[in-house]
Amino acid sequence: MNYQARNISATVPPEQQAGRQATAQRSTKLAPDCAGLNFFAIDTNVKSVMPHYIDDALLAHILPHLDSLGELCGGRLLELADTSERNPPVLRQRDRFGRDDEVVEYHPAYQEMEEIAYSRYGIHAMSYRPGVLDWPATLPPIVKFVFQYLFSQTEFGLMCPVNIAGSSSELIRRYGNDELRARFVGPMLSQDMGELNRAAQFMTEKAGGSDVGAAELVAVRDGDHWRLWGEKWFCSNVSGEVVVLLARPEGAVAGGKGLGLFVMPRTLEDGTRNSYRVVRIKDKLGSKSMASGEVRLEGAVAYQLGDLDRGLKQMLGMVNSSRVSHLARAAGMMRRCLNEALVATRNRNAFGKAVIDHPLMRRQLLKLMVPTEQALSALMYTGMMSANEADYAAQKILRIMTPVCKYRACRDNVTVATGSMEARGGNGYIEDWPNAKLIRDAHLGVLWDGTSNINALDAIHRSMRKEQAHVDLRKDLDKRLAAAEGIPGQFRTRLEHSVAQAFSFADEVASAPENERFCRIAAGMLYHAATMVLMAAEGARLGVADGDARRLLLARFVLEHRLQRNVSASIASMKWEEEAIDLLLDDAPISLEKATMLLRA
Repeated sequence: MNYQARNISATVPPEQQAGRQATAQRSTKLAPDCAGLNFFAIDTNVKSVMPHYIDDALLAHILPHLDSLGELCGGRLLELADTSERNPPVLRQRDRFGRDDEVVEYHPAYQEMEEIAYSRYGIHAMSYRPGVLDWPATLPPIVKFVFQYLFSQTEFGLMCPVNIAGSSSELIRRYGNDELRARFVGPMLSQDMGELNRAAQFMTEKAGGSDVGAAELVAVRDGDHWRLWGEKWFCSNVSGEVVVLLARPEGAVAGGKGLGLFVMPRTLEDGTRNSYRVVRIKDKLGSKSMASGEVRLEGAVAYQLGDLDRGLKQMLGMVNSSRVSHLARAAGMMRRCLNEALVATRNRNAFGKAVIDHPLMRRQLLKLMVPTEQALSALMYTGMMSANEADYAAQKILRIMTPVCKYRACRDNVTVATGSMEARGGNGYIEDWPNAKLIRDAHLGVLWDGTSNINALDAIHRSMRKEQAHVDLRKDLDKRLAAAEGIPGQFRTRLEHSVAQAFSFADEVASAPENERFCRIAAGMLYHAATMVLMAAEGARLGVADGDARRLLLARFVLEHRLQRNVSASIASMKWEEEAIDLLLDDAPISLEKATMLLRA
């Protein structure tokens, strides 16, 4: 087709080669992006696995809402996100009379996105109060995370304040007195944009980023409240009406044990501004739509939450929720990147055939697909475990899975975003197309709520060595694998052996502090082992139920390319992959019979 097109164009008179019609005709050779698509409708994978983790009545209720959000993600929300990216928030230090007011001005596009997230769908409130989306009870956390997963495919930055709203309100509900709960919680969870109080978290200081215990902000008691003196260096959603932050009460011990948790209103009860200044808005690499700032606190009024010597522990209790939110955002962004790569390669020709038909590109697309599907299974599983605080085993599983997933999925997001750009080619590097923004936003996931090192250390040295959380995770994975019907015996044995190896290595690393340098390897192995089992169990069940066992094949790719990637292999041993890749890049269901045949190959 390309050869014929070149011959035909050669017959066109030169003076017509540069005309509008000729230019428009050549433009049809460029691949489109995902604009105009319903992001939920095209996501057959999330629709296939949700029934394994969400009960039928609830699923039937939320599906129409997810479909409407999916349509917005490929339409109006996409337009708003692009406009917000090009028109980031601006700090106005003074009003026209020269009065200091430090107002953050947002573009109308960002405000409309807020209306979609907060008012129309109530993503910030759905797992903290009943009635959202007309569901009579409080929606389980997994529903919130699925909405974040979908929303993040189009807009990443806004999901930070949306997530903060729920987690901060929960801190006030748990640790605040009756007066503070009555004053703050309701407006923070409101879907009325006129009543809504947006939340902010001011945590990081110049003295320490991940080392939160090095914080220097001082809290001085003043009657029934406190006054805060010092600085905060990274302030997420800096214009929020309600701020949760850590500070060291005057005279308290050094380190994390000396930090108290406080809530600080932007506006005092008499209507005046609280005594803190927004000094600057950060010029960030990504997440440009959401205002992160630097703040100087000059005796700002704040109120104590919980015990003054347990502030850090209380705050870290909410970190799990935030880390699962990061997993949701990473999984969603990887899905968008994979979809962009598929659209680009299916709709552009090179060297006489569609780009997707070239063997190297097909292999590259699988390298994007596998971590994307791993993150989806990890999200569904971890989101489900978030529901029951009274279930000891579930909470142990959640304790280890959140740092493991935050570490690996957020790192995978960077790789998948970069691979998606490469699949589009040169246009992927141009700001007119979605890839550059996706890459910028992906990098923030490895920084927020702990870097890769911090999360790996938390998973191995704390949740494993100190809390033995891996014991319950291992039991649950073994149980799921044993219950999965239709997995060929030899492949099942390989899965069991690989899980045992991953946990054994992690145990060895956790056993001694001097093994710290292996924590990232161990955390990654746990992630791959867990997602491999989950995908195998999902694939086996789906293969029996509706005839699409593709997740079984994906589990083998995890086993051989991620968990055992250092094992030498011959080309002959990888022969099965060619047919598997053909099946996985096709939207048609994969029968359990076909999948098990390839698992035996």
